[in-house]
Amino acid sequence: MMRRPSLLTALLSLAFVTQPALAHEAGHGGGGVVQRLSQPLQPGLDEGVLLVVTLAPGEASPAHRHQAHAFVYMLEGEVLMQVAGGPERRLKPGDVFEEKPDDIHTQARNLSSTAPARFAVFMVKKRGVPVVLPAH
Repeated sequence: MMRRPSLLTALLSLAFVTQPALAHEAGHGGGGVVQRLSQPLQPGLDEGVLLVVTLAPGEASPAHRHQAHAFVYMLEGEVLMQVAGGPERRLKPGDVFEEKPDDIHTQARNLSSTAPARFAVFMVKKRGVPVVLPAH
């Protein structure tokens, strides 16, 4: 029986294969891959989760944490994001935001009163730990 590669192995393989293309940014003669963020991970994190979050017009999430490395990629709309002790960040489509396992996510608010905002969140976390935890 053949074992499936781990998520980390698959991501590392993808990074290795696409590395030459990283110098070729999208929009310059066709396709390409653009690296937007790279972050070392803490040992013991063994599960990848991909979420798509939609905030209704004017909606804000309560303060929370993830106990994970969380990587946000804005898809549509405009959102104000912040972690405790960090600056407020106004995110638009194509922008990225990162949370570390010990961060408290104090703010995620849709800045539009008429349109939803959507973003993808890729998390690397410990298996069995909930995706969202209380802020305390």
